[in-house]
Amino acid sequence: MTTLSALHREARDRLAEAGIENAALDARLIVEHFTATRRVDAIRAPDRTLDPGIATAVRDALRRRIAREPVHRILGRREFYGLDLKLSPATLEPRPDTETLVDLCLPFLRERAAAGGVSRILDLGTGTGAIALAFLSQIPQTTALCTDISAEALETALSNADINGMKGRFGGIVSNWFEAVDGNFTLIVSNPPYIPTRDIGMLASEVRYHDPVMALDGGLDGLDAYRSIAAGAGRHLEEAGRVAVEIGFDQRQDVIGIFEAGGFALKGSAKDLGGNERALMFARL
Repeated sequence: MTTLSALHREARDRLAEAGIENAALDARLIVEHFTATRRVDAIRAPDRTLDPGIATAVRDALRRRIAREPVHRILGRREFYGLDLKLSPATLEPRPDTETLVDLCLPFLRERAAAGGVSRILDLGTGTGAIALAFLSQIPQTTALCTDISAEALETALSNADINGMKGRFGGIVSNWFEAVDGNFTLIVSNPPYIPTRDIGMLASEVRYHDPVMALDGGLDGLDAYRSIAAGAGRHLEEAGRVAVEIGFDQRQDVIGIFEAGGFALKGSAKDLGGNERALMFARL
């Protein structure tokens, strides 16, 4: 029989030998998930024996990670802004860099809430629903309408809203950007596809083979989505509303230019943990 400590050690060693970055963390996440244990259990009960079927499930997961399937794809879920979110093949895996976009927008929404206003958020290309749900979790005086071109992605987002107790304030429609959207919003937000088509093949295997290409490919220059958002946002934005987008590390000036040409002025920006410009916020000129 395999013990909990032995399985942790085996997982760490196998991932490290395969050259997996953050091998120790990924090993712990996999073992804890399939054994339904926590870090404290490995300390308090290292000699706990495990059912052979559980050890087999862990080893199968390790083989998938060694083949460069992302650890959170294997687990089927990922945390974002303190929320537990399900993943599906139709959704991007939400990443910590995108929390920068949430952080940039929250002061604006909090100011609105403090003044007694109710904010209506439009999240374009919602994927898992991560961005909108982060706002709803932080500010009760908000509702969100979320769009995605993929019905499967939208189903995942609606499920995440239900899991996190926010189904009543979260709506979703299948839409290509603003195509099926009606009404005006306090905040229009998006983490759109922004990788130039030519660069898709150079992405890490974990991204290239496991994130949906439709959610990555931003067209020839990576800026197609920003043109669509800037062109349509004015028709759906409240008078004092804001538009905020995540961007690629080298796209700041190009995206600012697109929004300025569409009648918007930059009102704020934020850098991610790596020091890269990651999020921009705009208001009408």
